Amino acid sequence: MVKTFELWFDYSCPYAYLASTQAEALAARTGARLVWKPFLLGGVFAARATPQNLAGTLSPAKARHMRADLARQADVWGVPLHMPSEHPRRTVSALRATLARDCDPSVIHALYRAYWVEGRAIEDDAVVRSIAGDVDLAAHRDDLRARTDQAIALGIFGAPTFIVGSELYWGQDRMHFVERHLVEGALTA
Repeated sequence: MVKTFELWFDYSCPYAYLASTQAEALAARTGARLVWKPFLLGGVFAARATPQNLAGTLSPAKARHMRADLARQADVWGVPLHMPSEHPRRTVSALRATLARDCDPSVIHALYRAYWVEGRAIEDDAVVRSIAGDVDLAAHRDDLRARTDQAIALGIFGAPTFIVGSELYWGQDRMHFVERHLVEGALTA
């Protein structure tokens, strides 16, 4: 039986971007199947009464620390990361396009690259279609809403979130726990 892990993500989260650059290698190392699970982080934030621009609520010192942490993580993994001045951008169209393309990893990586490396406006339907192709963005409105509702029901409160079996791991810095779970089985406290 092939083990499976889910990566719940929204393009607006820089930590989810970092996780997306490592998830396939984790799957290869563990022989597990990776399932990409797009959801609206803003929908989860609304349901949990979390500010939509969470980073904007941080003190200047905490914001500097977070930016430095992101830069360190990107450097450790050799991943380019450029914080767009318009962050956070709306990602609804990009997430719907991802669903329209059946969560094709090449589309996911291209949309992440557009946001976090190239600084492209992925809230623009024309930009999204230039990456994902001529997809019907309205067709997946209900699917994206249902996935966001599922994320809320699962207890997801942020991105990235990994689910292995019944265990939830939040954050790209918890990927070593995900790997250990996939290799050794469920972790005990």
